Amino acid sequence: MANVLIAGCGDLGCRLGSQLSESGHNIFGIRRNANQLPNCIQPIVCDLAATNPNLPNELDYVFYILAADSFKDSAYYQAYVLGVKHLLLSLQGKNIKRLFFISSSSVFGQDKGQVVTETCPTSDHSFSSHRLLEGESLINNSPFSTTSIRFAGIYGPGRSHLIDLVLEGKAHCMEGVYSNRIHTDDCVNVMQHLMLLNNPAELYIAVDNEPTLTCEVYEWLAEQLSIAKIDHISPSETSRTMRSNKKLSNQRLLDSGYQFKYPSFREGYLSLLAEMDY
Repeated sequence: MANVLIAGCGDLGCRLGSQLSESGHNIFGIRRNANQLPNCIQPIVCDLAATNPNLPNELDYVFYILAADSFKDSAYYQAYVLGVKHLLLSLQGKNIKRLFFISSSSVFGQDKGQVVTETCPTSDHSFSSHRLLEGESLINNSPFSTTSIRFAGIYGPGRSHLIDLVLEGKAHCMEGVYSNRIHTDDCVNVMQHLMLLNNPAELYIAVDNEPTLTCEVYEWLAEQLSIAKIDHISPSETSRTMRSNKKLSNQRLLDSGYQFKYPSFREGYLSLLAEMDY
């Protein structure tokens, strides 16, 4: 049994804490409102952007899963820089086995449909990627063994944005643009898998096995939902979708022994559709 701290118990943090608790681990969770934590997570009430938390003496693993409150530089600075600094101050002198930082593939600037691996260069092309990279740097330069996990395109229960767009007739897919995604169940399983590895790498890209043209995903969803037509539009260099046009490789994660519950968007969205009332 391990003592695990989850700093940032939103959706993913609560799911991870619940799953690790079911496996017999002792879970502590940092959140501003303890009333929103499941009973299996021992609450540590704290706003990490404002102050240092009081932590248990014995901790084995720490997950940093804070998310910005809004898409603003100030919010990203609070979540991925100030919060990290406050946590690291509270962890001084503790003998933890590994600190995991949950990041995003948006730190990669490639946008021409290239295959992207962990060894590819990053780019602080936006305030959000700049702050994420700043947080990763703080983690990497800490005295602890660390691993950053760069997720992309998280979907699942409560994250049905693409399905909603198709149902509402608002889906517009951009021709020739690749996208990447991962189901929330696999996000949680990846974090647990890496925690249990003897010697994980310092960085992983976490996406499913199939980078896919965005239009293919929309068209497949439309077929499942019996929607007649999806509008196709030409690529635009200024589009946020176009800037994320890349094929992310999960080979390092696969080489670590991880097996996906949902290897592609088809299995994942079929499961999500089965749970939805639409």
